Amino acid sequence: MKTITSRDNPLYKDLKHLAGSSQARRKAGQTLLDGVHLCQSYLALRGAPLHCIVAEGALANPEVADIIMQCESAHAYVTAMPDALYNALSQVEHGVGLMFLIATPVLAAPGVLTASAVLLDNLQDPGNVGSILRSAAAAGITQVYCSSGTAFCWSPKVLRAAMGAHFVVDIHENVDLAELVKAAAIPVLATSGYATQRLYDVDLARPVAWLLGHEGQGVAHDLLALATHQVVIPHLGQIESLNVAACAAVCFFEQLRQIQSK
Repeated sequence: MKTITSRDNPLYKDLKHLAGSSQARRKAGQTLLDGVHLCQSYLALRGAPLHCIVAEGALANPEVADIIMQCESAHAYVTAMPDALYNALSQVEHGVGLMFLIATPVLAAPGVLTASAVLLDNLQDPGNVGSILRSAAAAGITQVYCSSGTAFCWSPKVLRAAMGAHFVVDIHENVDLAELVKAAAIPVLATSGYATQRLYDVDLARPVAWLLGHEGQGVAHDLLALATHQVVIPHLGQIESLNVAACAAVCFFEQLRQIQSK
């Protein structure tokens, strides 16, 4: 284990840049996982990180100590630093004091849709994107395709909201969703508050692609026109619509219910 004590340390400067800039994360093809749960999930599902960074005040934490031991056993770099330096990197208030530097996956260009998938059209809120990834993973959906206008999936806020889902799903970003939908070999279901077909009246016991849109404007009109079905989730009361992440969870688990009922 090495120790950093200065803000002028080159590694620290690089970490600070990554922590504060989505553009820097995209350019470097790297991101930071902050917290014990994300780091444990990464170790279990993807293996050792590029670098393990720990606050000196966290070294006595048994969970942190165990993660450090696993990293060192896998010959990963481990660096400790004073709490003040670590806290300037972390975006988690009152966090444990542990983060991983990892490489973001580089995936092949999307092929024809044949397995259940999620298509995200211009979703802006990182919390919504992360929640949708988490629900998709929990429902057994492993393919996610994001338009260029969707929040960067490897940002700290999306990572925290997804709670490890990133490590069990394949996330394709900057995808031309129109071309993907046109070539799809499975039904594409777009959610819309103006649709007349109820979600519960559609046969979902088969692979489908879920097309979810912007929090305020919904799925773009050109994509809606390409979808096989436009579906609505019936609801009571005076609320106009569901939050997109809640809508996604209802859709995914209705599909799972139908599959398991066969």
